[in-house]
Amino acid sequence: MRGDRMDDTSAVAQFPTWMGRFSGPGPATLVFPHAGGAAVNYRPLALALAAGVDTYVMQYPQRADRFREPPAETVPELARSLFDAAPWHQVGPLRLFGHSMGSLVAFEFARIAEERGIEIQRLWASAAPAPGVVAGLRKVPTGDADLRAELEELGGTDPRILADEEFLTLLLTPVRSDYLAFNRYQCAPEVRIRAAINVLGGRSDDRVGTDLLEGWAEHTTGACTVSLYDGGHFYHYEHIDTLANRIIADA
Repeated sequence: MRGDRMDDTSAVAQFPTWMGRFSGPGPATLVFPHAGGAAVNYRPLALALAAGVDTYVMQYPQRADRFREPPAETVPELARSLFDAAPWHQVGPLRLFGHSMGSLVAFEFARIAEERGIEIQRLWASAAPAPGVVAGLRKVPTGDADLRAELEELGGTDPRILADEEFLTLLLTPVRSDYLAFNRYQCAPEVRIRAAINVLGGRSDDRVGTDLLEGWAEHTTGACTVSLYDGGHFYHYEHIDTLANRIIADA
């Protein structure tokens, strides 16, 4: 169903109910949220994408209807669980969009899919360092006080949530799990996928600079481009229609 609400995923056999589907006329496009992010954060983008492509929004454990599920300990484990959760061969070839840590999850998902014979046409890697350099970066914080300061500095989180201790506690649980997975991530510089990679970032993002974005070119045997938009680490919230139109145009 197209329009202003999430479609019923039962239209596609064996797809889990926690995976949001926004039906569209074009190829299957999967959206991978940032660390601590939930599918609901990408609802506006999914609605915009559904004007041109069939959109699936991933939901990680420890949030919403997967609240009681244990977290994945590593990024590859999370990617594999998402791949194994649905019969992607029914809707392939696939295109992937990930933001921040979601870009790394999408990259690992692409590796698995290509190994299984499912074509990945394109990966949009947004606001994320290239896989091969992550292990050499400073570790992200995982303690309560440091996590709260991190979220305040990064932006992208409603200040009212950060000011509410009860809601903040609920938020910090998945953020901490995702950050621990990010801190454990390692990828050899020579690991490549066949899919083309379009790298996206914010001009004012002081966490992921252009040098870290450009490293994605080393991880594909296809084409790689880098595009910058006004804004910081969560620039994409300010450019939803522009990003959606670009992704649709590349279909």
